[in-house]
Parts: sequence; C-alpha cells; structure tokens
Amino acid sequence: MAKTISIINQKGGVGKTTTAVNLSAAVGALGKKVLICDVDPQGNTTSGYGVNKRSIQTSAYDVLINEAPTAQGIINTKFKNVDILPSDINLAGAEVELIGLDRRESRLKTALASVWEQYDFVFLDCPPSLGLITINALCASDSFLVPIQCEYYALEGLAQLMATVRQIKRLYNPQLELEGVLLTMYDGRLNLTAQVVEQVKKFFPQKVYRSTIPRNVRLSEAPSFGQPVLYYDKASKGARAYEAFAEEFLKKQRH
Repeated sequence: MAKTISIINQKGGVGKTTTAVNLSAAVGALGKKVLICDVDPQGNTTSGYGVNKRSIQTSAYDVLINEAPTAQGIINTKFKNVDILPSDINLAGAEVELIGLDRRESRLKTALASVWEQYDFVFLDCPPSLGLITINALCASDSFLVPIQCEYYALEGLAQLMATVRQIKRLYNPQLELEGVLLTMYDGRLNLTAQVVEQVKKFFPQKVYRSTIPRNVRLSEAPSFGQPVLYYDKASKGARAYEAFAEEFLKKQRH
C-alpha cells in the first residue's frame, strides 16, 4: 500500500514543483514504484515530465470532478518506475466546482484508493494556495512535505499553513503528519541562509532534512526539456542534491 505525501507550500516560487518532479524521479530511480499526481492547475509537474498537455485524455480534473477512473488518467512515463496523473487547464475551475459537490474534501482520497496497492509512494504536487484542491490532497495524504526557500520571507505564511493542517487533522484526517522540511535555493556562503536555517529549525524542531537543494542552472533548465534533472544532467549539483535527498527520505521511511 502506497504512502501518500503532499508537497505543499502556499507561497509560490519555493521549489515545490521542482521538488515534486525531482524527488519522485530520484525515488523511482532508487527502485520504488512511484505515482506523481499533478493537482496544481499550472501543470508544471506534467510539463516537467515531458507530457504534452494537448494530448491528455483524462486528467486530475476528470478524476476529481467527474469521478473518472483514476487508472484511466495515469500515464506511464519513460523515466524509471514513475507514472503520472497529469493536470490540465480545466483544473483552474475545479476550486469553484468542488464547492457544490458531495464529499468535496475527500474526492481525491476516494479516487486514489483504487490505485494505492500498485505503488510504494504517491506524491501530490499541490497548488500554491490553501483552497479545496490542497485540502483534498491533505485529506488523501499520510504526510506532507514542505519545501522552504532560504530567503528573507521564508517563514511567511507557514503559521497559516500549519493552522490549516491542524484543522484538517481535527476534521478529516487525524493521521496526517509532517513528513519533513526541505531547504531549497540554499547557498551556504550567505549569512542570510544561516539565519533562515536557524529560524526554520526553531519552527520545525527535528523535522528539517540534512540534505539541502542549491540554486542550480541545470535544475532550472531541465523542465524545458521535459526531464527530471537526474535524466537531464546526472552529474549536475542539482541532480546530486536530489539523489542525496531521496536517499535520506527513504532512510527515514525505514525507521
């Protein structure tokens, strides 16, 4: 049975999609069967895996709103052990459509239940907001992973995120846990980075990964070639950082 993990931060530009694409690819490369679900209307994870959005027959939107069979939407990628449930532009209207539907918080959980047995991990790339799609993702998840960029406003909005999580735990998903916090855009030479790391560790004691993700040109280039960085340039700093992170992530699962 898959462990399901939401990758979430309502602040944009923190490396959330970069982490969704590259962590899922690195975990797949290490031999685990992975499903990555793109529930962000921007669909950047879908593009990052080289899926042509115009050719999508069944997307996360159809699964969420029209109750299409999840298996019908899943695409086998050409990358080792990774399948994807893609996103398309229709998902942008899903927040409003969900309001009028039954079981509006648990539709994604119901949809994923049919495929959980086939995977070791299901990762959900959430929108940069705390709306109904993100709530669906958190209701369907065992845990959530928070990428935080090493910049001045790093902790802005995190109190709100944690308040939303507490509410979801209370109302819908008492098992929901914080998987961990990943520091992105890391530059050890800067004083600011050290200050942010200290703040984040205070805010999330014992939950910050040792692995950090540096700023890296190859990481920025890889999505335009429709490839995770591990396949685009295996020797790059970005690829090595996500490999190290995937190893640390898997090691924690065994404890």
